[in-house]
Parts: sequence; C-alpha cells; structure tokens
Amino acid sequence: MATTTFAMAQKLNETAPTALTKTRDVRLDFFRGLAMFIILIAHVPGNWLTLWIPARFGFSDATEIFVFCSGMASALAFGRVFREQGNLMGTVRISYRVWQIYWAHICLFFAIATAMVTLNMLFPDGRDYVGQLNLYPFFKDPQNNLLGLLTLTYVPNYFDILPMYMVILIMLPFVVLLAGINRWLAAAAVVAVWLSASVLDFNFPAEPWSERQWFFNPFGWQLIFFTGFALSAGWISPPRVDPRLFAAAILAVLATVPFAYFRVFNEFTWFLEWRKEWSFLINKTDFGILRYVHFLSVAYVAWILAGHRGARLQAQNPNSIFGSVWQKALTLILKVGQQSLAVFIASMFLARLMGALLDQVGRTHFSMLWVNLLGGLLIICVAYTASWYKSQPWKSRSKTHAKT
Repeated sequence: MATTTFAMAQKLNETAPTALTKTRDVRLDFFRGLAMFIILIAHVPGNWLTLWIPARFGFSDATEIFVFCSGMASALAFGRVFREQGNLMGTVRISYRVWQIYWAHICLFFAIATAMVTLNMLFPDGRDYVGQLNLYPFFKDPQNNLLGLLTLTYVPNYFDILPMYMVILIMLPFVVLLAGINRWLAAAAVVAVWLSASVLDFNFPAEPWSERQWFFNPFGWQLIFFTGFALSAGWISPPRVDPRLFAAAILAVLATVPFAYFRVFNEFTWFLEWRKEWSFLINKTDFGILRYVHFLSVAYVAWILAGHRGARLQAQNPNSIFGSVWQKALTLILKVGQQSLAVFIASMFLARLMGALLDQVGRTHFSMLWVNLLGGLLIICVAYTASWYKSQPWKSRSKTHAKT
C-alpha cells in the first residue's frame, strides 16, 4: 500500500511542470494559513497553547513557514513581471510592495503603542503593557526615536519581521538579475550573504543607544526565502518522491525533538549542554543551518503527505460529516493563507489585546480556549474583509448602475 502511494506520487511529481505555473498551489495557501494561526497563538502573552506549537518540538517554527511560503508567493506575484516586462519593471513592482509593507510596519507600531498606552491608563494597577514591549525608550526620547523608527534604525523586537521582509524583497531584483546570467551564480550569492550573517555577524543595528541588532537578520533569513522563490520559479526542481528520503526526513525531525523540547533538555543535561555549545547552529537571529535542515525535512514530509498540488488535502468525501467539516475548515485556512500580510498585521495587534483580555478574565483552560478561538475567528474575518476589498466591489456596482 505504502509503495503504491509513493509510486503514484512519484508519477505525479514527474509529470508536474518544473517552471512556474499560472495556477496557485493549494499547499502554499494551506501551510501559510496554518502559519498565521500559529503566529497568532505564539504572540499572545502567557498563552498555554504555545507549549504545543511546532516550535517546541523542533528547531524551525512558523517563521520559517511564513518566510519560505512568502518566497514562493513572491515568485508567483512578481516572477511574471520580471519575465515579461524585464528587470526594470520587476524592480518597480518590488519597490511598490516594499512601500506598502513599510507603511504597514509604521502604522502597526503606532497602533500597538497607542493600544498599550491605553491599556496602562485603563488598568493602572495591572500589568505594565508599555513595559512588556520595552516601549519606554521610545516615549522618553520621541524626537530622536521617531526618526529612528522611520529610518528603521530603531526596531523593537516585537516589530522586526516586516523590516526583515522588506530588506529581502529589496535583494530580490539583484538575485533575479544574477539568475538571468547563471542560476549557480545567484545561488552562490545567496549562500555568501547567509555566511556573512552567520560567520561575520553582518546585521543592522536595532537601536542607537545599544549594540542590539535586528532579531531577524535579513541576511540570514534570505536563504530560506530564496529557496522558496527558486522552487516556485522553477530555478530548481523539487526533490523526487522517494520512500528512503521520506524515512530519512522523518528520522531527522524525530531526532531533533530531544534537542528542542524544553521538558527533555531541561531534564537531561547532555542535551542542554549541546544546545549551549552549538547554539550558533540553531540560532534564530542569523538563521542557523540546523534550522534550515529541520525545516527542509518537515517541508518534505508535509509535501509528500499533502499530495501533488495538495490533492490529499482536498480528497475528503464532502458527504461525510468529517469530510464536510474538513472542507469548511480548509476553505477558511486557505483564505487566511491568501491574505497573509493583512492577517499577519492584524494578528500582531490582536495578540496583545488577547493577552490583556486573559489578564482580566484569568488564565484557565476554559478562558484560554475561548480567547484563542476568538482570535482565530477575528483573523478569519480580517482575511475575508481584505479579500472583499481586493475584489474592488465598487467597480462591479458601477457597471451595474451604468447598465441601468
């Protein structure tokens, strides 16, 4: 049975196009949607569900999923412009996206900072929400720090993913240009930049009054972004479906657990000592190499299980109870994945409010359940709202009125 499944999957993989296709792969939106829910859960202060997210059992986490899938989505969104209109127009398209993300980052900062100040005023005897995010330095010297915020020389830890994403997008036209000359040249450049982060500690300063650097070093994280981009753009072929490789990937994932799960490495000092001695291999800031290996192993297993272009994700019988529920859940997850930027921004804001709500109602199993469920429903609403706005409904209504 297993051999037959692998044989069928291998046949599908061999007939799949290696170049970028026009249709969107269900797996991309599915896994990016899952990452959005995990990121929301992970950013809620004092949320017990964080004990059960994938990051607790392996070196890589939802951030890798988000960045890798963003690379794949970028190949879909921008690759055609580079191919059909050239590098100049492709660069212009990238610059427009960077402009959007930049202002999203600035607005997110002020929205969260305002919310934290408001919470401190509403609950003066409760938790210090401004202090939780270490925002007092900004308010102590707003004149200089406002300039630092706008120039990205002041990047508080909670607000560092979007700046990292912007820098990687700025790198994209250069990598595409190199790939046009020779794809191995582009690969060598990507690896060289990653080494500059890992070996030379090449990074950006995060604040002018200390030596702290960006928590997410874009020169390290671009490695996984361009891996996703290269796969989606057809620069590299996906790995063949092989039961031996599948078994090796599962073993790699399982072997990581005792080095990543805190209950194990805190109990057995050998694992803890290994983490301390070899921390640069799993360093999150510079994207340590074992994080990359772990993610690729997880991604390969997920790629096999999901089936060609996500066929197994959609294979449930819609007439059965489970199949009907799964199809509805799948639709919601895909919608969240399709609107990942809007959902990510909303989740970063909502996570702080969910933490404050838990502070007020208490952290019981029941409250944790309904608060997380509420947050999940809210980001689903954000996804559908963003999709509705992107459909530009006013245009269709204008046409209807014009006909009448």
